[in-house]
Amino acid sequence: MIKFERFQLENGLRVLFHKDETTPMAVVNTLYDVGARDESEDKTGFAHLFEHLMFGGSVNIPEFDTPLQMAGGENNAFTSNDITNYYDVLPVNNIETALWLESDRMLSLAFTPKSLEVQRNVVIEEFKQRYLNQPYGDVWLQLRPLAYKEHPYKWATIGKEIEPIENATMEDVKSFFKKHYNPSNAILCIAGNLEFDKVKELVEKWYGSIPKGTKYERNLPKEPVQTELRKLTIDRDVPSDAFHYGFKMPDRLHPDFFTIDVLSDALGRDKSSRLYVSLKKEQQLVADISAYITGSLDDGLLVISGKVNEGITFEQFDTALWKEIENVKASKLADSELDKIMIKIRTAREFQEQGLLNRAMNLCSYELLGDANGINLESEIYQQITTDDILRCAKETLTKSKCSILNVKADKNAK
Repeated sequence: MIKFERFQLENGLRVLFHKDETTPMAVVNTLYDVGARDESEDKTGFAHLFEHLMFGGSVNIPEFDTPLQMAGGENNAFTSNDITNYYDVLPVNNIETALWLESDRMLSLAFTPKSLEVQRNVVIEEFKQRYLNQPYGDVWLQLRPLAYKEHPYKWATIGKEIEPIENATMEDVKSFFKKHYNPSNAILCIAGNLEFDKVKELVEKWYGSIPKGTKYERNLPKEPVQTELRKLTIDRDVPSDAFHYGFKMPDRLHPDFFTIDVLSDALGRDKSSRLYVSLKKEQQLVADISAYITGSLDDGLLVISGKVNEGITFEQFDTALWKEIENVKASKLADSELDKIMIKIRTAREFQEQGLLNRAMNLCSYELLGDANGINLESEIYQQITTDDILRCAKETLTKSKCSILNVKADKNAK
């Protein structure tokens, strides 16, 4: 049970407090309700660019990192298709340094040509190194537009291509900041050995005077129901042939979300999973194979991916994979198999919750979904999943009409 308290400032900032007396460290985690799905199609990559810009200093502080490091802290951030998250970890006695820095950049980020140019170049270099010049780096640049035709999940967090970042103007950047970076679009979690009244006092002190801003009303295009198999093969200079099968699945709040998560574990969580045992150990068709869900807030994907062994064609693998999928859809998992999966899920969750930062981030994520207390209900939801539920979801989800297949063909002559 993760205990927490919550309050809200007049400017709309939602605040969570989680007390932990066992550590001398504290966490300040800020989740902004903005991700790549909130970009316009002609200006993709802006949420990720902005993650970098937020470290470029404010009107009052030339750079973000130095004061935090002097206070014994560290920080980082990440962007997804759904959210942007910033976190600071530092000694609890110095927590005001983090609150000062975070509130300051929320209020008065510095929009200087130098900062924009520096961070623009960082992002462009990241695009080239991680997505264009790395083996299998552009898989999601190809798989997303194959699986999604209307919803903005059809582009990756880094963006569709480099040009929108190269051409980003100061006006573009200021507009994005004004639209998404304000108290009414943020959730703050403070975790550590503090008292609730003190936390309220500090948050009011540092954030209370920040103007509320206008809460962005999201109105995204709905993805049409997929009705037929989609397939794309690309040639790349990679070590071996790789495959990605993406099956459409419901959104994060759908009752079947956790059941399909368990289904993905049964298929390919580890070396004891169905696909690994059959396709790698027994038939020796693949060098590796795994299954996972994207965990998207809107309709997501259950992904089966891996690499085929040398001499094995995509057609041979495809035939064997669908045979295994049909086996999963034909009969229920054994109770013992489900028990093993549940033990692994529970163990992984308990291990994750040992970290103060993970608790703070997960509290923010659940608050975004509607209620931070969802973090305490997750285990019970998993425990209620039955083999009947998994069989039903397998039959509904693992169909060719919901599947998009991206094959990456190893070709030393490909560019």
